[in-house]
Amino acid sequence: MRLTGVSRESGVTGLSVSTTLTSPSTRPGLRLPGRVTLSAGSQDVPVRHVRLGLVATAEPEDPRSPRRLVQYHQVPVGGRFVVPAGRRRAIDFAVPLPWETPVTIFGGVPVMSMRTGLRTEVSVDPELEQGAMVPVFVHPLPTQQHVLAALDTLGFVLRQAGLVSSRLPGVAQALPVHQRLGYWVAPLYAGPITELELIFVTNSAGLEVLLWMDRRLSLTGISHQSISRFRIWHTGADQQDWVSVVDGWLRRAIDRHAAAASDAHWSARITESAHVSRPPDEPVRPGFGLGGTAGSGGIGSGGGGGDGT
Repeated sequence: MRLTGVSRESGVTGLSVSTTLTSPSTRPGLRLPGRVTLSAGSQDVPVRHVRLGLVATAEPEDPRSPRRLVQYHQVPVGGRFVVPAGRRRAIDFAVPLPWETPVTIFGGVPVMSMRTGLRTEVSVDPELEQGAMVPVFVHPLPTQQHVLAALDTLGFVLRQAGLVSSRLPGVAQALPVHQRLGYWVAPLYAGPITELELIFVTNSAGLEVLLWMDRRLSLTGISHQSISRFRIWHTGADQQDWVSVVDGWLRRAIDRHAAAASDAHWSARITESAHVSRPPDEPVRPGFGLGGTAGSGGIGSGGGGGDGT
């Protein structure tokens, strides 16, 4: 299956931009192949550069601020050249996807409201830029797939999915955003925790799994949170009993969480958090879209478990 995004023709230069993906389905760490085609109108169009960027809707660090469209990865695919009047110029590309690229598809269906698009930026002069947008469907790596499937088997139910524009302290994070998956806690683990968030930090060697746990006491209006980290290599992942591995992670994290909570003074008041406490997300509607842009006719833009720590 091919997907194409086409920009509106510029009224100033007559240039139109079309971006086609050989296949929009991919995984972190792979290359995303395709072609950008620029078509000139009645006059020559000098192009300064062509860049491709991965974009998604993300939450800012301040949970009170609205979500916004952010570009979290960009690569150049073309330098200075001229598209002659009435002619076309094609640029083939194979964009390497970062290992931390957020997962948007699991089990063949969208992960809640998660969407990622590939945006083409064509700079014609310092004052004018235009481009096309096309959706990208990012499937999990095998290690990620195993963890997600194990949580499902253990009874956890996905309630939220989103990106946060921030860095995780003490984590070797390459991108300026990270993905958080929020779950309703499975009955087997309910009581010690009331909320669970899952964060993947991935590289070419393996996967770091962050389990963010919260225990809220509604009558007193106080909360205790903790984060536990576990690592697994990509190599040999298929030989693991992943339900046992993830269950072990959860039990160790809950023990650590409970021990820390027993020493707490319970002085912190609950404040509303877009990352933990906002209402459950609605699944993505049929069709494509990034705020009504990705996958449309196009846009012309101005301007073995590891150790827990």
